[in-house]
Amino acid sequence: MKQPVISDWDDAYSNGAYIEGADEFPPRWAALAAQYRDEMSASGQAEIDLAYGKSERERLDLFLPTSAPKGLAVFVHGGYWMAFDKSTWSHLAKGAVDNGWAVAMPSYTLAPEAHLTRMSDQIAHAIEFCAQRVAGPIRLSGHSAGGHLVTRQICEKSPLKTSVQKRIEKVVSISGLHDLRPLMKTKMNEKLVLDEDEALDQSAALQRPVKYADLMCWVGGNERPEFLRQNKLLAQIWSGFGVLTEWHEEPSKHHFNVIDDLADKNSELVQQFAP
Repeated sequence: MKQPVISDWDDAYSNGAYIEGADEFPPRWAALAAQYRDEMSASGQAEIDLAYGKSERERLDLFLPTSAPKGLAVFVHGGYWMAFDKSTWSHLAKGAVDNGWAVAMPSYTLAPEAHLTRMSDQIAHAIEFCAQRVAGPIRLSGHSAGGHLVTRQICEKSPLKTSVQKRIEKVVSISGLHDLRPLMKTKMNEKLVLDEDEALDQSAALQRPVKYADLMCWVGGNERPEFLRQNKLLAQIWSGFGVLTEWHEEPSKHHFNVIDDLADKNSELVQQFAP
């Protein structure tokens, strides 16, 4: 089977242009997130704006279950490393929290202020900060750019401390980007400023994984072909290193609604992430 040659890389990574009512999603997310934060804060189950570092955006929110946590679940937001922060996604902690997990949602410094290497380091610091506060196993998930940032943590060459990395049971990358080299051909690279060396170093698909963390690559079946390709890519490559990997295409979901099921403790996505 021939693989189509991509000539327009900006179009290949353009999600909103192919989603009806795309502009309506961010305000909807923000409203749901604010409501969930208010509810969790009122019940004493939320610790908001914890500083895991010294810079302005090195802050995270931690949502707690009603009893002792099963472990730590971390969700890292997307936005092409250039948009959003933790406050837009709080409601997506609900599924894992309802299943008994403590859920951390970190912000990180965005491009052009930071390069991807610094973002990966910041996420490692956020995980380490929470790992000191919450005992037990660790599970990671991230959407889009966040999928890149969490899979990068379970590479042999990782910014995470080994003692923390060994606690990671599983990573669920949702619509993740795992080979960053094509992004150098897009207009967004004017802000990302990726060069060949950093793209190689930061691409999980071009790194060796550790063998003690399982991997699920999850994507919406109606997403852009490039996201379907990237989703399958990492699972296939890492399976060759003896890692338990899976990939899944969720029918009828696109790039913006594929994360909705994180709010439902009984959904298949949450069962993969934090059952």
